[in-house]
Amino acid sequence: MAAFDPELSLTRLLNPEVLANPYPLYARLREEAPVYFDPFLHTWVVTRYADVFQVLMTFSADRTPSPEQLSAMGMSSIGPIAQVMVKQMLFLDPPAHTRLRSLAATVFSPRRVKILEEHIRSIANDLIDKVLARGRMDVMTDIAEPLPAIVTAELLGVPVEDHDQLKDWSKDFAEMLGNYQHNPNRIPRVLKSTEEMTKYFRARIAEQRETPREGLIQSLLGAEINGDRLTDEEVVANTIVTMVGGQETTTNLIGNGILTLLRNPEEKNRLMSDYSLIPSAIEELLRYESPSQQTGRIAREDVVIGGQEIKKGQAVIAVMASGNRDPERFSDPDTLDISRSDNRHLAFGWAAHFCFGAPLARMEGQIMLETMLRRLPGLELGSNDLTWRDNLGLRGLNSLPVTFTSSESSLELTGHPA
Repeated sequence: MAAFDPELSLTRLLNPEVLANPYPLYARLREEAPVYFDPFLHTWVVTRYADVFQVLMTFSADRTPSPEQLSAMGMSSIGPIAQVMVKQMLFLDPPAHTRLRSLAATVFSPRRVKILEEHIRSIANDLIDKVLARGRMDVMTDIAEPLPAIVTAELLGVPVEDHDQLKDWSKDFAEMLGNYQHNPNRIPRVLKSTEEMTKYFRARIAEQRETPREGLIQSLLGAEINGDRLTDEEVVANTIVTMVGGQETTTNLIGNGILTLLRNPEEKNRLMSDYSLIPSAIEELLRYESPSQQTGRIAREDVVIGGQEIKKGQAVIAVMASGNRDPERFSDPDTLDISRSDNRHLAFGWAAHFCFGAPLARMEGQIMLETMLRRLPGLELGSNDLTWRDNLGLRGLNSLPVTFTSSESSLELTGHPA
């Protein structure tokens, strides 16, 4: 094995300057060390598209230590978090994963998502109405966070007025899902949020046993497979991961997407002159600035990838965001092309763990992007001093200040696609 170069470690993402633009680091990794063992992270790192694809297709997702294993490592304090995560479909392999996913995916079926389209458009316009007179806003707090939080609350079957609380919990739990470094100072907050979420959803389960309400919770409660029903703990755990996934991906898609267009004004103007490009633009924004940058897997058996032997049971980080910029897969990958046709990106993962909420995330992104561009002409960055959330796997901004103009003509177009 070649000598390790610390400059190639993914721990460099802990540097805010590298986190703000990780793509030069990814490019070096693809060229110099596409498959390497990072001694700082005690894991293999894979960065080329074909290799990332192979990992997503064939490696195990069952990677969360049990509470008992954490206790043996002297980390019993985070046992309550692990107790939730080990029951989440995100960290399970078939048949346990198949059992849970098939039940949860019914809430995000294309038919149901299509039914939500006009409702999502109404929510998007309501959010724009609230900021229209100001001529400025923070895209993250005013648009990108509340839209998926409201939609997710409705899909779960919980009161919509709880969406702000759901978003706060989602941000905290994403600390565990998106990072491979865990700041000890944040553990108490994540623990508190996990305990509060668990208590909240147990209460909603009790309510819905008495008064059923359409949504994911009711679907999971009523599900039966060969006489087998989900336990309350399984319902809670998978409601939590669905809630977090449904919010974080879409929030970051909207924020990252708007920033990317503002930094590429020619493509932004091209899109505003032809709104039929919205669907392909969303796919390109997902590829170019992926909300989910990387994911962890475990080798099921000894395997050779990129000339390196990975042993059974070893951990691997598959960097989807790097694969999405691989010039061996995408022509001119560092250039934004909103009409790119060959665009089978990895932003939603692949295979069994492909994000089942992808159709909804795409729809929310398309609707919000078009609504903003139609109703807010002259949209511009309000500041170049931007900071990224220090979540290394789930890429998103802390804030995105913008300015814009509005006009009566833009108001007349509300909700009426060209």
